[in-house]
Amino acid sequence: MSKAMRDLLDILDLETLELNLFRGRSPQVGWQRVFGGQVIGQALVAAQRTVAEDRHAHSLHGYFMRPGDPQVPIIYEVDRIRDGGSFTTRRVVAIQHGFAIFSLEASFQKDEPGLEHQAAMPLNVPPPEDLMTQTQLIEAYGQTLPEAIRRFWARERPLDIRPVNIAHYASRDPLPPHQNVWMRINDAVPTTRALRSAMLAYMSDMTLLDTSTFPHGRSGFDADLQMASLDHSVWFHRAPTEEDEWFLYDQDTPSATGARGFARGQIFARNGTLIASVAQEGLVRVRTR
Repeated sequence: MSKAMRDLLDILDLETLELNLFRGRSPQVGWQRVFGGQVIGQALVAAQRTVAEDRHAHSLHGYFMRPGDPQVPIIYEVDRIRDGGSFTTRRVVAIQHGFAIFSLEASFQKDEPGLEHQAAMPLNVPPPEDLMTQTQLIEAYGQTLPEAIRRFWARERPLDIRPVNIAHYASRDPLPPHQNVWMRINDAVPTTRALRSAMLAYMSDMTLLDTSTFPHGRSGFDADLQMASLDHSVWFHRAPTEEDEWFLYDQDTPSATGARGFARGQIFARNGTLIASVAQEGLVRVRTR
């Protein structure tokens, strides 16, 4: 198992401090602020720890209020808002240095039968085996990629991320407001349904906000752009299974305005099953000198 995978499993295994109170840590990889997907995943784990095992997250809605400090632990305080006959609701506040940095509300439900339909997986998307890994992209296009992108792609991480459209990273040509990205966990590890949901929540913050820069010929790696997640929502439609290796993250951006970008995503298992839907608005501010 890679160190990056061990770190991911470690950060999603919170320490219990007291009833409804948990502590999480951040990997020490030189980031200036905590990755938003980490805080989402940890907050979901904190909520899961207070919910009966037969109830599973079907939605979460979070707000980012302050950047997280990766040098100190994050305290997660859970408010047990409601335990109903079929649904359970939890509120989680993430705290650092005495201030809230993130808040989450999550709803859990017992599995029930009901009406079934789903959107179709996009057609004509090349399979991940036909796409280059980020290491291969550096080798093939290293000289044309900005230094910030090369450094980011060269970092060891628990996810294998393969974007379908790489022109976004190498040029400033405006692109259609849409992208597809294949993702998978690098190491096969035994997981519970709760942990798979937390991993999916972690993954859901990857690449999404950057989609809002596509129509402008920009990238989240541009030095004059300040980008940060403001809010993030995930709806878990179906449970990811241990057999689900690759996920297609189909993303679009309906709007950007007021120094904010808005993006949506659908996460499909490779067999076409719609696993989750995601929406996020984030700060996309052009710095002026």
